[in-house]
Amino acid sequence: MVILAMFGTLASISAQRIVKIYPAYGTVVTTIHKPKLVVHRGTSFHFANGVWYRAQGRKYVVCAAPLGVSVRFLPKGNRVVYHKGRKLYTYKGVWYKKRGRNYIVVNV
Repeated sequence: MVILAMFGTLASISAQRIVKIYPAYGTVVTTIHKPKLVVHRGTSFHFANGVWYRAQGRKYVVCAAPLGVSVRFLPKGNRVVYHKGRKLYTYKGVWYKKRGRNYIVVNV
């Protein structure tokens, strides 16, 4: 009986989903894991795990994804969504459309 209770507890723990939410704009962090530098219209952005940052000294500030910016790869966990007949991709509230080999940030 004790073994069954433990098994049920373990099964319920593994069934929980982890939902990742885009951090609030303006959040300041000191490090980013494996950021990609993306220059868009003369401004440098850092893109890591689906979150966009701008450098501020030795720190990084979370910012909105710049419209029209192009990235080569989307993070794992992105979803395909059909919106008004268009195939789009979304991750953490940011929308992308595929153009050639790249993904472009769009406004929906």
